[in-house]
Amino acid sequence: MVEIHSTAIVEEGAKLAEGVKVGPYCIIGKDVSIGKNTVLDSHVVVEGITEIGENNRIYSFVSIGKDSQDLKYRDEPTKTIIGDNNKIREFVTIHRGTDDRWETRVGSNNLLMAYVHIAHDVIVADNCILANNVTLAGHVTVDSNAIIGGLTPVHQFTRIGSYCMIGGGSAVVQDICPFVLAEGNKAKIRGLNLVGLRRRGFTTEQISNLKKVYRLLFRSGLPLKEALAEIKETYGDDENVMYLLEFIENSDRGITR
Repeated sequence: MVEIHSTAIVEEGAKLAEGVKVGPYCIIGKDVSIGKNTVLDSHVVVEGITEIGENNRIYSFVSIGKDSQDLKYRDEPTKTIIGDNNKIREFVTIHRGTDDRWETRVGSNNLLMAYVHIAHDVIVADNCILANNVTLAGHVTVDSNAIIGGLTPVHQFTRIGSYCMIGGGSAVVQDICPFVLAEGNKAKIRGLNLVGLRRRGFTTEQISNLKKVYRLLFRSGLPLKEALAEIKETYGDDENVMYLLEFIENSDRGITR
């Protein structure tokens, strides 16, 4: 059964699956669909063309699917899509997309702590942790298993790589490579995220290869083009290394060094 508190407003047309709970003073728009066993605490607002998956816990005063803050937005029929098993804490804001990507997307198994802001056309993959007051500007991409410390703003169009960790209070203005630690205002690379990699089950050989690649990229003094060529020749069969190289080669804003 679906549980809807007597003070909540659920517009006709909204689709609520079995086990959904809508708490006091929530507002659910007509183009919203919510998957099984997702729980909305009090005062949650979900609007626009929004799809929320299963087993999410959405805490009080969260706002999802509101208009983009992009001044070019003209009420296009864009979407907000959220996966399964997320925890979305108090006062998080997630805005719908614009006619760039046409959607804002949050994957599954993420923890978005209080006051996180996810702007238009952002993509957050799976298994990420965004601590309190992380601010993702428009068009940011966060790959899976990334951790971003509290009070960290991320510049628009920036990409955050998998398995990286960004220290709290940093200011991110260029792409952060996978597997690294970054910190500072402006953020700088401080080393590999060794503790995080071990916790995620990376083998000794995988970590050893990443250490050697890291030294070539950030400590050898080689021009980036030469370092990339040497890494590709030596470690071309390592999928983690190749993901790192692809990340760098496809960077639009340049990488944080």
